[in-house]
Formats: sequence, C-alpha cells, structure tokens
Amino acid sequence: MSKISLDDIQKLREMTSMGMMDCKKALTEAEGNFEKAIELLRKRGAAVAAKRGDNETAQGIVHAYIHPGSTVGVLVEINCETDFVARNDEFKKFAQDVCMHIAAMKPLYISSADVDQAWVAKEKDVIIAQIKHDGKTKEEFIEKVLEGRMQKVLGEVCLLDQKFVKNDKLTTQQVMQELIGKMGESIKIRRFARYEIGLY
Repeated sequence: MSKISLDDIQKLREMTSMGMMDCKKALTEAEGNFEKAIELLRKRGAAVAAKRGDNETAQGIVHAYIHPGSTVGVLVEINCETDFVARNDEFKKFAQDVCMHIAAMKPLYISSADVDQAWVAKEKDVIIAQIKHDGKTKEEFIEKVLEGRMQKVLGEVCLLDQKFVKNDKLTTQQVMQELIGKMGESIKIRRFARYEIGLY
C-alpha cells in the first residue's frame, strides 16, 4: 500500500468533517479505501458516545426552526458537556438539521425508552388483530411477527431511530454519534416540540 497522500486525507476530512489526524489514521487502517475509512470513523464515534454516555450534559442550546410558509415550527433542546461545544458552529448546525428533520418526519418520541406504554399496548393489539385476520394463529408465529412489526413502528415514531432526513443511510442516532466523535463529549437530544397549524 502506497503512502496516504495529503489530498486523500483532505478529501476524507471534507466528506466527514473529522480531524486530519483521525482521517489519516482511518485511511491508513483502511489501506486507502474511503468507504472502509468512513465506517471506521463512524464506529469510533459510536465508541466515544458509549464511553461518554453517562457524563453530565448540563450545557447546550434551545434551537427554533420555522419551516418556509410558517405553518410548521419546531423547538429542540440539545445538551452537551461544555459551553465551548454549545457555541460550536457544527453543534448549532446539527440542532438546525434536527429541527428540520422533526418538521419533516413528525416523530412522536425521542427514543423507544420514552414511548408511552399505553400507546405501545394499543399498537400491539392492532398488529395482533391484523396477524390473526391473515389466518396466522400460532402463538410463537404471532410473537415473532409482532416483534418485527413493533420494531418497524418504533423506528417510524422515535426520533433517534428514524432515517435522518439529510442522509437516509444513517439514523438520527448515528448522525449524533458521529458528532459526538468529532466533539469528543456527550451530546443528547433532551426534548422537542413540533407545532403545525391546525394540529394539536
């Protein structure tokens, strides 16, 4: 494998917004393969997120977004560990992107841990009725199908599990993990509110 060029490092940096040294290391490990290098950087972001996940996030911003036409608005609170990161332009851009995502994708909850259990019970009842209507009555079959369909439903209503509106190859959670990898500290979406004319 030939030496990794500065142009390659710069190209990966432009693709990922990661630091030069991180890009050089990833390209070296991936033997110049950009797709593998990007995957390595994503995994590092997830590892940093896992390591710093319990750290206190007492800083952050509340960001507001009004969709063109002024019929949809979003408020989101995103927390981090330091005011230094809270003032970072990339952190603010992430907040803006999350607001745009919420405006477009209409999540009901942040994560599956926040989902109202009464809502889950109703969804399960509907899915079970559909399965039985299709003539499937074996309990083990019902349980297996129910689990798969509930995961799909939760992926549609939970912000962190939704495919990110600006990059549908990643979930919102994965995009946030990449930012955590870049910033080097814990970041959490604390809460959000979505307003739309005529909806309550």
